[in-house]
Amino acid sequence: MASTFDGKGRPSRQDALDYHSAGRKGKIEVVPTKPVATARDLSLAYSPGVAEPCLEIADNADLSFKYTARGNLIAVISNGTAVLGLGDIGAAASKPVMEGKGVLFKKFADIDVFDLEVDAKDVDGFCRVVKALEPTFGGVNLEDVKSPECFVIERRLRAEMKIPVFHDDQHGTAIITGAALINALELVGKKLSEVKVVFVGAGAAAVACAEQYVKLGVPREHVYMCDKFGLVHRGRLEDMDEWKGVFAQGSEPRTLAQVIAGADVVVGLSAKGVISKEMVATLAPDPVLFALANPVPEILPEEAHAVRSDVIMATGRSDYPNQVNNVLGFPGIFRGALDVRATAINDEMKLAASRALAALARQDVPESVSAAYGGQAFSFGREYIIPKPFDPRVLTIVAPAVAKAAMDSGVARIALEHDSYVESLRKRQGRTYEVMSVVVSRARRRLTRIAFPEGNHPRILRAAQQLVEDRICTPVLLGKREEILEHAREAHLVTIAEMEIVDPLTSDKFAAYAQRFYELRQRAGVSWAEALYRTRQRNTFAAMMLREGAVDGLVTGLTRTYPEAIRPSLEIVRTQEGRRASGTYIVAFKESLKLFADCTVNAEPSSEELADIAVSTAELARAFELTPRIAMLSYSNFGTDRGGSPLKVRRAVEMVRARRPDLEVEGEMQVDPAVVPSVREAEFPFARLSGDANVLIFPDLNSGNIGYKLLWRLGGAEVIGPVLMGMAKPVNVLQQGASVQDVVNLAAMTAVRAQGELKY
Repeated sequence: MASTFDGKGRPSRQDALDYHSAGRKGKIEVVPTKPVATARDLSLAYSPGVAEPCLEIADNADLSFKYTARGNLIAVISNGTAVLGLGDIGAAASKPVMEGKGVLFKKFADIDVFDLEVDAKDVDGFCRVVKALEPTFGGVNLEDVKSPECFVIERRLRAEMKIPVFHDDQHGTAIITGAALINALELVGKKLSEVKVVFVGAGAAAVACAEQYVKLGVPREHVYMCDKFGLVHRGRLEDMDEWKGVFAQGSEPRTLAQVIAGADVVVGLSAKGVISKEMVATLAPDPVLFALANPVPEILPEEAHAVRSDVIMATGRSDYPNQVNNVLGFPGIFRGALDVRATAINDEMKLAASRALAALARQDVPESVSAAYGGQAFSFGREYIIPKPFDPRVLTIVAPAVAKAAMDSGVARIALEHDSYVESLRKRQGRTYEVMSVVVSRARRRLTRIAFPEGNHPRILRAAQQLVEDRICTPVLLGKREEILEHAREAHLVTIAEMEIVDPLTSDKFAAYAQRFYELRQRAGVSWAEALYRTRQRNTFAAMMLREGAVDGLVTGLTRTYPEAIRPSLEIVRTQEGRRASGTYIVAFKESLKLFADCTVNAEPSSEELADIAVSTAELARAFELTPRIAMLSYSNFGTDRGGSPLKVRRAVEMVRARRPDLEVEGEMQVDPAVVPSVREAEFPFARLSGDANVLIFPDLNSGNIGYKLLWRLGGAEVIGPVLMGMAKPVNVLQQGASVQDVVNLAAMTAVRAQGELKY
């Protein structure tokens, strides 16, 4: 397979072989979802406890969806008769592809997969094997089965099985190109009902695409299908079957060159170089050309554009615009089908997927998508007619559309409420969203006004639009109005013009804020001239707005170092009486959530400062609906080292207990007893923690900063923050270069604090 790569940014043959053979062989493994650490766990996972769900399922087979993984399990099944561009290489040789398909299901939709390579080329034998596996799976993805047998197999299995059966080679391509077709025709001002469509290639994918286009609105009589024998026409004897036969046009043979002339849409699903420049020159004005042969298309985009500048092109390759990649379809389609426990994936569901993808491509593209593609900017147009595979919204758009179509068309066995379902899908995409959903829900209770000093930065503008659309807060942007609006127009951010924009240089509050700043800092070496200069700075002006009550909170730091960004707030907003500022990171693991402090502000905190940090972080934990359990960390366990840093930590523990006897706090202690129950119970049964610690207080800034970054960069944890604690009013400082989502997360935290419910 790797030997077919063309060298344009694609891995070498040896790279591909090494990727599959290094370390643990292959690309997938099975991981238990329940604990298997004790004898009791074993007795529940297997004999004798496992008998109970077995008996329940024996009485009601549908309970297999409750007591087993079946509801999230897909079979990816092939007999290896049509593997990519490699042809009939056999079942065993197809396994790397099927494993790869499993990886994509998991990555893009959190669906588990067993890949099954069936050594059966006859239709009866293959169908017999697949049908017998129905009790194991929630759905079947047929893969790389040759035509025309694939049509017979899918039709028979769909009729005989009560779970979705979907041949992705046919329908996946049809759904994605259907979306591309909708948008391409919209861009050139043509109607589906009026275009001439020519298929170059008449295999399974071509037939499925043609059927999808007809259902979208292309008249069947406008569809022409050509293969190596020329036009598919009535009376033709060479290489005909009932599926391509329904698209027969006329009764006379014609060449591809003859048929393609005047075509509005050409879909290539054949082989390298089949479409010539001369053919492209004969197409209708503003033609749409999908050249989908892989790895080398029927005609390269640069060749087509050399003769027709008005052509809209798509290929199957990632190194050209408009990549038709089936990963845009099958993960979300099966996600939606599984979640409503559909008995089939029908035409209504496939059409819903095409339309959902088409609509998504017309929306503003998030920064995270641009980042995944080297910072390239995307917007709806001739070079962006379908979404990118790494757009996280694909799942949350496609799966709900498919699920709704299943419910509306009567093949769903359970019903879902749309908004709750979308929320559940977002949680599947990562712990950060799941964690922040609690905070966002709180923020929406009362809209607060949050100031952004770097209001002219494109990332702040994107975040501001998202904050408004998600009803998290009311952004107040600082900067020159025309500059901000120009950036917003360039980024297609339509709501920015309606937001409050404050320019310190023209604000009617400037003189009053400068005078008040001078009064605050005149005994700290600030002259009147410096006060005027500093108040012109947006960061200082925003801090004055917060102090004087013009806004409820402040988020800054995107383009400044942390010390530089925090300085005006420390000088103007100041900390709570008797408190010091400190910074906490929320560290999200697959099964738990921890708060790490102090990771940003205090280099060598004293015992009193550690106690203050612990209490503040415990209060912050409540924002995430956690009952705080505090571990004061050290290299020492309960006095094994009596002096130095451990002594400082022990004193901090005593201070927390004296100030807040309602809090669970323990230490000094190493990480092991803090987060590993067996260590804590065996070696330190006296420890006053009712469970694993979720608030981890580090003895100094070195250990805190290093600790969270190790877990983030090497341990696979997701990180939110830093959240600034101890301030008199809500202020948060971003890390330089923070993403749009980081800005949104920190703004939501600021909004919740501004509501006054939490005092961290």
